[in-house]
Amino acid sequence: MKIFSLYSKNETNKSFNYPSFINRFFFKLLDFHFRLFIKPFDDGTINSSQWLLISVGFSLISFLCYGLIAIIQKNVYQKILEWSIFLEAASILLFYSLFLVITFLYYKSPVLYGGFDLLEFLQVIILKSALISAPIIVLARIYSVKLIPLQDEYIVIRGENKLDILKIRKNDLVCVSNAQNYVEIFYTDENQIRTKLIRCTLKKIHSDFDFLIQVHRSHLINPTHFKAWKNQDTIFLTHIELPVSKTYKDQLLSL
Repeated sequence: MKIFSLYSKNETNKSFNYPSFINRFFFKLLDFHFRLFIKPFDDGTINSSQWLLISVGFSLISFLCYGLIAIIQKNVYQKILEWSIFLEAASILLFYSLFLVITFLYYKSPVLYGGFDLLEFLQVIILKSALISAPIIVLARIYSVKLIPLQDEYIVIRGENKLDILKIRKNDLVCVSNAQNYVEIFYTDENQIRTKLIRCTLKKIHSDFDFLIQVHRSHLINPTHFKAWKNQDTIFLTHIELPVSKTYKDQLLSL
């Protein structure tokens, strides 16, 4: 194996994103106009002079709840490094649960003196509002994911020892090589090649990270770092040359 200086900027691997402040503000501006002019909270006990308080108060509560959910989403994603439709649906459900509790307290406060009890408030006001605002929230989430720059995808490589751990961006991983009872991880950091020994087997690494391609009994590569063939038995990766065995050559030629 040869290591040399050949820098190549990798494309960023996109992943989950959470709502930005601008995204939340824009959504809640629409929400405010909806509450002010459509009046989904009309229970027959609130006079016209209270509508501005309702629109401002409920929209502000909604804004804060949505912001809190965004923070929770961010923390959950950074911990588990993945997202799903189930987690997205759970986030929306949590948002409406928080919104229900806080808006009901505001509704029954001395500011408004609302006339409905909790069950009536849920059935007449919250459900009516949710039927209209839920599609807006879903569209806002889709819009934010498409327009806002997303975070890199990270991977965590663990060895048999609890201290054997390496967290890097997926696209920074160049290759993994067998080193007797260890594996040697080659990755880029600030345009330089770095290495780390971890007590583990090459087979275990390949099982954990199936995006890696085996090119030799002692080497796995990240295909995004493949550059060119040097000759029939050797390839160029980012900063590295590796041998290729005949057994695995066909798989590499298919890239």
